[in-house]
Amino acid sequence: MRWLLIEVRGTWPREVGAGEGLPEGAREPVAAWRERAPGPRRVLFLRRPARRGASLLAFVVRAEETGGEVRRISFADHSELAGVDFDDIGARVDTQLVLVCGHGSRDQCCALRGTAVYGALEARLGEEELWISSHHGGHRFSANVLVLPAGLHFGRVEPGNAPLLVARALAGRIELGNYRGRTCYGPGAQAAEHAVRSATGLDGVEHLRLDEAREPAVRFRAWDGTGHEAVAEPVSGPAVPASCGAQPETQTGFRARLL
Repeated sequence: MRWLLIEVRGTWPREVGAGEGLPEGAREPVAAWRERAPGPRRVLFLRRPARRGASLLAFVVRAEETGGEVRRISFADHSELAGVDFDDIGARVDTQLVLVCGHGSRDQCCALRGTAVYGALEARLGEEELWISSHHGGHRFSANVLVLPAGLHFGRVEPGNAPLLVARALAGRIELGNYRGRTCYGPGAQAAEHAVRSATGLDGVEHLRLDEAREPAVRFRAWDGTGHEAVAEPVSGPAVPASCGAQPETQTGFRARLL
């Protein structure tokens, strides 16, 4: 999966995936990048409340099961992005990125809970490591934290456990209690991975690799060569609010069991 992350200070519109909120000239290359193959692509906006004066930043991230990369772009104004090919710009950096969803115009829960988690992490991470971001997906899991380029997604993170969770994630370890899955997997494979890791205690990012996904059956291979297979099937969960202030609705998810 690929991510385009653009620093946009101030208030964001509800939808940002096609570059809404950017000058018209900048929206065109964003839309072109988003529609280009291969694989799924997501656009997110970033900001840091105390960041002023410095050049704006953007990151182009390739988040894969192994490897992955982050490329950094610096610019003075969003108008400079007009005509840019985001697949052919930026210097590769070793920075890992921690994104806390705080998209208040999309969902109030994300703003309230995400801002609190961001505050718990702010003094522990560098200025270009930690960001408030626009919507990741899944309001009901707020606060949501995404670690790139590993593509580790965590939900229902609290300020009290955020520092340890993020420190472990940056070191290649996964807190399974908050783990939503890797963004390089589909929903069924994410559920299957969680089931395998929970049963085996394999919490290292490098400890497990996807071997084959013919859903509902998903097979993983551990670092020692051991194979693990699970079946992931869609289920209807309990009726809960999908976002702050919303009426409870039945939520669809996946349930996995080991074979």
